Amino acid sequence: MKQKIHSESSGCCNCEHERHETHNHTHDENHNHNHNHDRGGEFNLKNEVLPLIAILSLYVPGVIFENQLHNTFYSIGEYLLFIPAYLLSGWSVLKTAGRNILRGRVFDETFLMTVATVGAIAIHKLPEAVGVMLFYKIGELFQDIAVSRSRSSIKALLEVRPDYANIQIEGELKKVSPETVNIGDIIVVKPGEKIPLDGEIIDGNSQVDTSALTGESVPRTVRLGEIVLAGTINKMGVLSIRVTKRFDESSIAKILDLVQNAKSKKAETEKFITKFARYYTPIVVFTSLAVAILPPLLISGASTSEWVYRALILLVISCPCGLVISIPLGYFGGVGGAARRGILVKGSTFLDTLNAVNTVVFDKTGTLTQGVFKVVRIVAHNGYNEAELLQLAAKVESHSNHPIAQSILKAYGGKIDEFEVRDYEEIAGYGIKAKVENRLVIAGSDRLLHRENIAYDNCQLQGTVVHLAVDNIYAGYIVIADELKEDARHAIQALKRMGVERTVMLTGDNQAIASQIAQQIGIDAYEAELLPEEKVNAIEKLLSTAGKHGKVIFVGDGINDAPVIARADVGMAMGGLGSDAAIETADVVIMTDAPSKVAEAIQIARKTRKIVWQNIGFALAIKAVFIGLGILGIATMWEAVFADVGVALLAILNATRAMK
Repeated sequence: MKQKIHSESSGCCNCEHERHETHNHTHDENHNHNHNHDRGGEFNLKNEVLPLIAILSLYVPGVIFENQLHNTFYSIGEYLLFIPAYLLSGWSVLKTAGRNILRGRVFDETFLMTVATVGAIAIHKLPEAVGVMLFYKIGELFQDIAVSRSRSSIKALLEVRPDYANIQIEGELKKVSPETVNIGDIIVVKPGEKIPLDGEIIDGNSQVDTSALTGESVPRTVRLGEIVLAGTINKMGVLSIRVTKRFDESSIAKILDLVQNAKSKKAETEKFITKFARYYTPIVVFTSLAVAILPPLLISGASTSEWVYRALILLVISCPCGLVISIPLGYFGGVGGAARRGILVKGSTFLDTLNAVNTVVFDKTGTLTQGVFKVVRIVAHNGYNEAELLQLAAKVESHSNHPIAQSILKAYGGKIDEFEVRDYEEIAGYGIKAKVENRLVIAGSDRLLHRENIAYDNCQLQGTVVHLAVDNIYAGYIVIADELKEDARHAIQALKRMGVERTVMLTGDNQAIASQIAQQIGIDAYEAELLPEEKVNAIEKLLSTAGKHGKVIFVGDGINDAPVIARADVGMAMGGLGSDAAIETADVVIMTDAPSKVAEAIQIARKTRKIVWQNIGFALAIKAVFIGLGILGIATMWEAVFADVGVALLAILNATRAMK
């Protein structure tokens, strides 16, 4: 028996006639400074390798002829080779350490490396000092290669930004910047060109490649009257498109902005490592000081130089490079891997939150169903016939962009004189009121009829119903059908297999339709006949019952979903057909409009988290072993270098798995 969560409402039926105000919401962002590894700009392998070749050309001969160079006057030969190599390989580390010290941030990995290598030079261990910096630079190179690979998934999105638009002016085509094109202008897109702005096809048909936005490899067929999105690629015929949104308001412009700002939101694990390093580094520094100072004072015959060397080894081994590099890289890989699958995650913090999800809440229309409505039945009353009723409905709905209104206009198919419609008013959650040919016409849910005290006797209607009344006399109703998305049932099954405890549907549609959909797809619970503010109240209840560590996802697509998306622990928006308000407010945008992507997003988040904690455990375990060996005098500086760099490289390689 499905659990039903009934809401109070007047009347017995209700159509999902949701025309609501946009609720603006801005997420708080944590603007954290980036680690020094995360360098901006394009990665150029040649520019990175050339300095390494120069360093190796000094370092390798220095190691081979170390004894001969050491025996020169004041070891000047040794210094002439190793000091330039040291500065070339370690200049960025030394500069960062100095800058941080001046800013009062003393204890970080650059400080550890600087102290360790300068100390090694002081006790005449020059090859080891250069080795620390050299292998660190090699580690940076591998990290940059890994970041470049993970960035490529997101870069594919950034490359869909259109460069130009062919605008039709007085019968001629002129190539202009997409930013200069206005709403209503006619643009022409030739085969192979990117569609530069969102718009409606007014001439031609074709297939468009949506893979950069949705991750779907199969081109989508588009025809006259359909909406196409900026950033997709026209594959076949010539399309004439009437622009419906300026470039800065188009879906692709908003998505590009989301992707470019995704790194500003850090995961809790990344914040934990930042806090951990704050305590870990001074402990390491003072432990090393104790190792260098106390044994020579307390142990008879202990050599000061030997214990200073052990302290320097301890500093090198303790450097948390592997953690500092691999953890953000792991999350970046997760975000990049999700983007490759048509799932845009706005920050690593949301990947962390997805791991704790135990309740998934879906909107119905456009999320679980196609959102493509079709008039299936017209029933006229009180002297009106079907044609007259459809014409009245089309006129009163002519100013609305709601899918229900569009389905009525499509069924009518005739031209409408906009001057015939006056005093137009949308009533959120109820419907529309307007004057048509000097008659007061209302169209909407049965709630609107109750509100206007209009008598009618159609309380047992099934489906999405638009009731009409003219001058307060009931005129009839129009039944509109919507279809389930193909993978809606699979989405619910996948979530349950993953251990999600509860799936819920919230809808403004009537109880009968909500019950039918819930049974068809196997959803656990539903609430029907909800206004936007009632959806927020419903999500508040679910948040309060999710448990201390449980999290709630809300998945929606409409303008009216924006407040609920904002309130959930993780808000997901259907990006392909979803409203701009929902996309802007959401934490995760699903470009394919497929509800099954919700389970896929959770799966990616779990894999990313697993990889990150593998790196943390591995790095700390290896370091603990080598710290012990270093204090006992078993590990040399070379082993310390390889332990530190080896851990970093293995962690980086492991982190790249998050992309796959």
